[in-house]
Amino acid sequence: MTRILIIEDERAIRIALEDDFIAEGYQVDSANTGNVGLQKGSEQNYDIILLDIMLPEMDGFEVLKELRKRNVQTPIIMLTAKNLEIDKILGLEFGADDYVTKPFSPRELQARVKALLRRVNIKPGLSSETRFSFGKIAVDFQKHECFKGDENILLTTLEFDLLKFLINHKGEVVNRDLIMDEVWGTEVLVASRTVDTHILNLRKKIEDNPAQPKWIIGVRGRGYKFLSP
Repeated sequence: MTRILIIEDERAIRIALEDDFIAEGYQVDSANTGNVGLQKGSEQNYDIILLDIMLPEMDGFEVLKELRKRNVQTPIIMLTAKNLEIDKILGLEFGADDYVTKPFSPRELQARVKALLRRVNIKPGLSSETRFSFGKIAVDFQKHECFKGDENILLTTLEFDLLKFLINHKGEVVNRDLIMDEVWGTEVLVASRTVDTHILNLRKKIEDNPAQPKWIIGVRGRGYKFLSP
């Protein structure tokens, strides 16, 4: 049974989410503060975490950063009441896999959860190649490990999928629409800016100089290309 952790301080929203996901067959756990959510998220195993930004004791961004610092690789969807691009960009930069803006429909949230879980478990459109090296980077997609020399680089689930997709199409220019369809899935509406943000985050982690990337190159007006070593 799929386990989901809901970290949400608003009681009505938390209970509604619990009921919706229980009805869909999920095993649901919840927390109403950032500290409790961090404790549960780091000490127990979940398949996915829903994380509100505005939380008492510790806000969602701090919880997210601390979970990733503790090497918790569970996929995380941020829930935000603010339709501000900066909140979305910060969430993605801190390691979130997706975000949903309140108010949202249960159908939309469930679709995003299912799409994210499908990426984790099935990896549609990705090849069976599990290891790849380029420059100082060595990545094992099966083990979800990435090293830059001797340094362990923490990538989110989505960043692993994005990197593998680009590597599978090395030497090709791939546009944002294709990236969105193959990495996020066709069921979820994703803004092209989200793709750019994840590419930027990936460059910061694997490139020696993200401002002058050697591996993930932007092609103006067309998309991105991974240069084969």
